[in-house]
Amino acid sequence: MNEMEKNRKIISETDEQMAGLFEKRMNAARTIAEFKREFGLPVTDTEREKQLLAANRKYISDPEIEEYYVEFLKNTIKISREYQTRLINGRKVAYSGVEGAFAYIAAKKLIPEGEYIACKDFTEAYRGVENGEFDCAVLPVENSGAGEVGEVVDLVFSGNLFVNGIIEQPIHHNLLGVKGAKLSDIKTVISHPQALSQCAGFIHDHSFETLAYTNTAAAAKAVFEGGDKSVAAIASDETAGLFGLDIIEREINDNLNNTTRFAVLSRSLAKPQAPADKNGNESSILMFTVQNRAGALAQTLNIIGAHGYNMKSLRSRPMQGLQWNYYFYIEVEGDLSTPDGRDMITELSALCARLKYVGTYFSYGK
Repeated sequence: MNEMEKNRKIISETDEQMAGLFEKRMNAARTIAEFKREFGLPVTDTEREKQLLAANRKYISDPEIEEYYVEFLKNTIKISREYQTRLINGRKVAYSGVEGAFAYIAAKKLIPEGEYIACKDFTEAYRGVENGEFDCAVLPVENSGAGEVGEVVDLVFSGNLFVNGIIEQPIHHNLLGVKGAKLSDIKTVISHPQALSQCAGFIHDHSFETLAYTNTAAAAKAVFEGGDKSVAAIASDETAGLFGLDIIEREINDNLNNTTRFAVLSRSLAKPQAPADKNGNESSILMFTVQNRAGALAQTLNIIGAHGYNMKSLRSRPMQGLQWNYYFYIEVEGDLSTPDGRDMITELSALCARLKYVGTYFSYGK
């Protein structure tokens, strides 16, 4: 073993020891965070941080690396402070729409103790996570009837976030009106374009005029604020309760099995903890482009099949700014973070013009 290999081995062994010590330190930080939350103490303790830096730098005997250690310690303190803040204040969860939107409902189910931040659109929520303003975003990726939510799928392909969980949210559309409004009073129905489309039969049968809104909850809010008995919104039960609206008709969907899949998007590629009834039922997502030659896509799919991964879906999307060019996204059953999964990704990387491992996730209950 030469000197380089010997010292690389030392680094690997040291990193392993440091991982255990880091976990021990963060567990202590968690306990301190619980104490601070109970007694209303601030997360940042400037004097304590100064004392740590002054005391711990003395442990370094080599003056040449002392300042590097101080920077390392400052970063460790910063990470600990951010972790405590998140534990005390809850995760900042972005969603598109306003309180009561289906994305808001999904976010509360996925992350019960989060701080929910309403964003004006998908892009604002997604970019906010990328730049560190939010911890994660809960955004729709697919509807059982309307298919994929193209804008979100495109953001995932072009951006830097990963999918770490998916929830299947049943979509039950109801006709909501102001207090005392009856079905015979309604002339105009407002909602998100997709909700209007999913209730087209009911709307047609009653000859309602329609008006599109940014989301279902925003439409319900507009009905509440307008106070007009002739205008109704299509939205959820939760939204009716939130704005004090009457449910004039329940479940007016053309398809009563309507479901939307919402994804948790975050900056880290981290496999989530499996629910008790979901262990071993992971799914994974890949996005890729293939080289412009005959058989390239077939070769890609053959590699996936050869590694024993069953494809749940394969779709293509046009690439933004590149006319008649497409990227593909595929969902497979199984965990691609395993050694075999990583081997497969390595093989695909040599074949694909671009490849992104989007994440491994569990699909949480309806």
